[in-house]
Amino acid sequence: MTSYAKAIFSNPALLTDLYQLTMAQGYWRQGWADRRAVFHLFFRRAPFGGRFAIACGMEAVVEFLKRWRFTEEDLGYLATLKAPDGRPLFCPEFLDYLAGLRFEGELLAVREGTIIFAHEPFLRVQAGLLVSQLLETPLLNLVGFPTLVATKAARVARAAHPDPVIEFGLRRAQGFEAALIAARATYIGGCVGTSHVLAGKLWDIPVRGTQAHSWILAFGDERRAFEAYAESYPSSCVLLVDTFDTIQGVKHAIEVAQKLKEKGHRLLGIRLDSGDLVTLSQKARQMLDEAGLNDVVILASGDLDEYRISRLKAAGAQINAWGVGTRLTTAFDEPALSVVYKLAAIQDGNGAWHDRMKISAETAKQTLPGILRVRRYYAAGQSQMDVIYDERDPQDLQLPAKRGKEFTFDEAVELLQPLWVGGEPVQEVRSLKEIREYVQRQLGAFASEYLSLRRAKAFPVKMARGVAIRRRQLRYHHEEPSA
Repeated sequence: MTSYAKAIFSNPALLTDLYQLTMAQGYWRQGWADRRAVFHLFFRRAPFGGRFAIACGMEAVVEFLKRWRFTEEDLGYLATLKAPDGRPLFCPEFLDYLAGLRFEGELLAVREGTIIFAHEPFLRVQAGLLVSQLLETPLLNLVGFPTLVATKAARVARAAHPDPVIEFGLRRAQGFEAALIAARATYIGGCVGTSHVLAGKLWDIPVRGTQAHSWILAFGDERRAFEAYAESYPSSCVLLVDTFDTIQGVKHAIEVAQKLKEKGHRLLGIRLDSGDLVTLSQKARQMLDEAGLNDVVILASGDLDEYRISRLKAAGAQINAWGVGTRLTTAFDEPALSVVYKLAAIQDGNGAWHDRMKISAETAKQTLPGILRVRRYYAAGQSQMDVIYDERDPQDLQLPAKRGKEFTFDEAVELLQPLWVGGEPVQEVRSLKEIREYVQRQLGAFASEYLSLRRAKAFPVKMARGVAIRRRQLRYHHEEPSA
């Protein structure tokens, strides 16, 4: 296993909220534990003011399910928990039941790296009610943050295009686990590398780095610090030029570059980390070009995100590569995805399915009932629309209408595919590079108007007729009679 999961899942069944366990015991006492249920995982609103997200975290879900069980240690701890009256919160018979639990249901998910939209199920659990309930919290945790960061990375990479973006956020991440998750997700989303050495080892992500201001300060003399670094790394030398005076730093870098050239090497780049990046990069480019160093890259870092990169490029900054840390790795401007996990159908004691729907005063919090799937339609390689349908409604597999006219397409793809069936994972394992390339193909299949950083157009996501009918029937059933 090449995953951070190896380090954190020593007690996977306890990676949940207490109320999941109290509900589970309630289902068990009602005799409902093994009733089949369907839960959908989706997000209500796309992050960062955009319209899309990139599904991420499916590898972690598989690794989690492989290890999901209650150990003797887990059950011993649960036995110590008390209700407010001092009695045991969980009865011994229920704890004995938990000891034998494994996830043997069915889990469908979109392929990791798939572009997804609000209210579309991108993961579906069909299993016993008790087990399905216990998985709510960990599944939300496992896919929410990486999906958020992969989406942020895609936005940053699009803003920087065609320049490369390197992820620099380990030091500002909310803990080592989050830093690993983020490094993996940013590479999937479009970054070309990371400063995070362990992430490079685990997933074969290219690792990149320059030097800190402390290197220059340690020598006390900028020119000498540059010379020493070039002596140590003549074939991979990038110099940080803003410790004292940026323009003077560029001059010193040019001197070192000339010495490298005499020895058959070249200076790869310089890094700007502060100041007026537009003016400084323009001046640095001019100085480098006049010195015959046209191939020296100018790398910028320092509180960058997709918006600042866009502004810098629009203002004429002469920057060729971008190091993005805090605002990428932490998803700084929106640190949580509005991801939810909702019951959509349940069987009764006779095995008949009954749809379920959350009906809220807030329209955005209303859910879709049924056993749902999502079909994406393409024409000439371009995504045209998504249709959410209930797999029990075969009539909804007919072509959807578009503005009253027959809708033509040349390919239809089922987004939800089996990920776990009968106690075993069934989806092929893909390398991170393959997932990353899949993301780029996905992005290329959507018109830019749906992926814009600001004021993006909503991609057509349609509700099939059968889903609309089920939804309307449930809403009508739950309406209170007028006074």
